[in-house]
Amino acid sequence: MTRWLRATSKKRMTLHETEDARRRRDELERREADAHAREAIRIERARAERLLNRVRAAVLVVLAGAAFAYAPSIPPAVQRVNWAVLASLLAWTVAQFVLARGDERAPGWLATVNPLVDITAVTGILLGYGLTQSPSLALKSPIFLAYFIILASRPITSSARNAALASMLCVLQYGALTIFFFATGRAVLAAGPVEASTGPGVDPLDEGARILLLIVAGAVATYATAWHERLARTYFRESADRERLETALTRAQLESLKLQLSPHFLFNTLNNISALISLDPRLAERMLGGLSDFLRLSLHNSGAQEVPLERELQMLERYLLIQQIRFAERLKVTIDVPSDLGDALVPNLLLQPLAENAIKHGLAPRAKGGAIEVRAERRNGDLVLRVADDGVGRDVGVSTHAIGTGIGLGNTRARLARLYGASHRFDVQSEPGHGFAVTVTIPYRTASGAA
Repeated sequence: MTRWLRATSKKRMTLHETEDARRRRDELERREADAHAREAIRIERARAERLLNRVRAAVLVVLAGAAFAYAPSIPPAVQRVNWAVLASLLAWTVAQFVLARGDERAPGWLATVNPLVDITAVTGILLGYGLTQSPSLALKSPIFLAYFIILASRPITSSARNAALASMLCVLQYGALTIFFFATGRAVLAAGPVEASTGPGVDPLDEGARILLLIVAGAVATYATAWHERLARTYFRESADRERLETALTRAQLESLKLQLSPHFLFNTLNNISALISLDPRLAERMLGGLSDFLRLSLHNSGAQEVPLERELQMLERYLLIQQIRFAERLKVTIDVPSDLGDALVPNLLLQPLAENAIKHGLAPRAKGGAIEVRAERRNGDLVLRVADDGVGRDVGVSTHAIGTGIGLGNTRARLARLYGASHRFDVQSEPGHGFAVTVTIPYRTASGAA
């Protein structure tokens, strides 16, 4: 009873540890997805910032042309304000092209600095108009609308924090400018919005409404930026989850296919041992020992989908040893594999079902048996594996495609398709009375990654 309680307690602890490990793994994957999302957003915003700088340059050139065109009708003081701000912005825009030269992405800090420069430039123009001409000209100027244009571009180029900073800067600068004009007595108060729209006066309610609009526009820009970031993070998380599920599904399918092969071979071998026990116990014992070696190697490789060719050949040799005990002199084996291909990666348990197919369908039906030949070579960046026999070949009227639909060859086809997709070839050649050959071509890779 005590041992049972201890075992139960230990099992519960193991389950808790497994659950904790799963939660830690999920949290780590979420963090990685968020990091990928942030990096992707940063890259795209840097590209957008550079594109926006080109738009800024084009707009400044147009404004400079307009300043030239309207120069005769604009007071000199206002012209000086316009040219001072335009020259400063043009110099800053050109400097950005120099900083980002040779890179399609602008430096990340520009996403913070640019809106501050643009907002300050707009405020500077309004302040200049108010000081050189009149606060009425400054506060009623359509240049005020530039604040909204700057805020509208924030979701494209800024983070939510920078968008909030730009929004607050718009409100604070325009609010301070309005208070300054009213507090210094420079602004002439109008009796109401109608009088302010037709006369030189300024209505405080109008200015309050403008500030309120800036607050609303800033809030919308900040929310849109935050929503954009959240959408990107959600997309990357779902993409990572989908990729993880697809990987897990593929791994499960590969494991299922691989596990089908082992019982298939095991069932056939145990049948042979069972038949030999009464006829030749010593031979059955030798075959059982060979099976034990084969299963030991199989368990050693059980967690891998790909193994070095050298290890796969060890598995094949153990299997063929079992079959040579069974067939005695009726089975001859030739393995021709260059030693420098031993590190090449191949699907785990690839050659054994091919050899089993050759023995079962090519050599076993023939009284005198035959020979199996296993070859490997590197060809044009690929690894080419060939298992051939000189047995009875396919039956008359049966296509080579129909031959490869059994458990062994069928699962091998499916595993190769899962592991390599269109990068592999699986060719079957057979003629009645002229043996059977399977050629597998896969990309040449080693455990160290050399190709």
